[in-house]
Amino acid sequence: MTVIVVSNRVARTKSDEPVAGGLAAALIPMVKDSGAIWVGSSGQTAESGHDNDSFAKIEALGTGALATVDMPGRHYRGFYEGFANSALWPALHSRSDLIHVTADDYASYREVNAFMARALQRFTGPTAVFWVQDYHFLPLGEEMRRLKIGRPIGFFLHTPWSDRRTIAAVPHHADLVRAMLSYDLIGFQTDEDRQNFEDYLQFELGMSVIGSTVTSAAGLTHLATFPIGIDVDEFTARATKASTRAEVTRLRASLQGTKLVLGVDRLDYSKGLCNRIRAFDQLLETEPQLKRNVSFLQVAVPTRGNIRAYRDLKAELSALVGEVNGRHGEVDWIPIRYLNKSFSQLTLAGFYRAAHVGLVTPLHDGMNLVAKEYVAAQNPFDPGVLVLSSFAGAAKELDAALLVNPNDVDGVARQIAAALTMSLEERRERWHIMVGRLRAHSVQNWFADFLRALDDTRRTPARLAASRPAKSPVLVDFANRAARY
Repeated sequence: MTVIVVSNRVARTKSDEPVAGGLAAALIPMVKDSGAIWVGSSGQTAESGHDNDSFAKIEALGTGALATVDMPGRHYRGFYEGFANSALWPALHSRSDLIHVTADDYASYREVNAFMARALQRFTGPTAVFWVQDYHFLPLGEEMRRLKIGRPIGFFLHTPWSDRRTIAAVPHHADLVRAMLSYDLIGFQTDEDRQNFEDYLQFELGMSVIGSTVTSAAGLTHLATFPIGIDVDEFTARATKASTRAEVTRLRASLQGTKLVLGVDRLDYSKGLCNRIRAFDQLLETEPQLKRNVSFLQVAVPTRGNIRAYRDLKAELSALVGEVNGRHGEVDWIPIRYLNKSFSQLTLAGFYRAAHVGLVTPLHDGMNLVAKEYVAAQNPFDPGVLVLSSFAGAAKELDAALLVNPNDVDGVARQIAAALTMSLEERRERWHIMVGRLRAHSVQNWFADFLRALDDTRRTPARLAASRPAKSPVLVDFANRAARY
């Protein structure tokens, strides 16, 4: 049988290349080891939009493969910069005030989803199982059903799902959510996200949810929680290897014995970056003895620079960093090192291991794999401390971190100070608890658990629910093999 993973983009496969994002980094090892085919954008567009010519390249990835598709140029900008990231992304992260889209953007969003559905037809066969990833493709399942694709189709949302009133601020929200009910299974990062979706169905669409299963004209859709994880052993080995890389050794040498606080994020308004800078500023005000004894490195990876909200954030953050450095810096020391660039996963793993404090303070995040990677990268004998926003999905598992409200600048400053002075014994105790949680919720388990659940919820018309087919032994075997990697 063949599992087809679908996302807006696929990851670069070399550890020395810049990181493609949390979703991509998580999926690479699963595709390599499970034999799945991962379909996504090539990063190129084709003006012709001919479906038969849409695949630019298919390449092997371990036992699996990557298949990249050239998106229709006439619609891709409205799809990606428009509706996906100027309507859905802000709403899903509880920033409905930043929604700014046009009717043409929505039309392009639907056109690209229909285009991808047509491109996926070549993978339809008696053993195909489709797994669609993230908010770019909310209606893709419906488009596939229109093409009479009857194979199991699951969907996983990597972002949060906001409260029903925030989602209702999205143009065409009801049409989109009804389209999502063409999926057999919809997975969420946390129980809170799943409950928010159920509340939307009940109060906005007047639909009943019984045992996390909803019945619609399309059939049965099951709702469930699948917190995504990482490959702990692989990331630990990567961090150990990276310790000798030139960039990492230069970073250690430049610290000259001072402690390092590290933040690594995409340059996104959901990450709470400005409040984080303000918290470090407050730390230096209230704990002046820390001056020259601590440095803060913030890596902010550029993203979506054509969207005004991101350009405004970049300008605000740069000005804020300059202001704090100007107030606290000296001729031979600056408190904040701000890098607006990408680094490879291997280099970042080395940065994590070198940092005494990992500062992960999003205002709202589906999971946040940086928090998990920071824990996995630590030296077990002398681990650093994770300061983590309680509004990240990762906080549900990593509650042995120092949890903070990212809107409480003074509180974040106090917890950074506590992390910098924490005893070795307490640091080890907290780290052991967290790394145990990471192993229990690995990316391998996430992958296998979703596939098992998808097999349990094979789509049937509601009237035939009492006579559902038995579990596919092939799909069960696939999930079992995935869990062993």
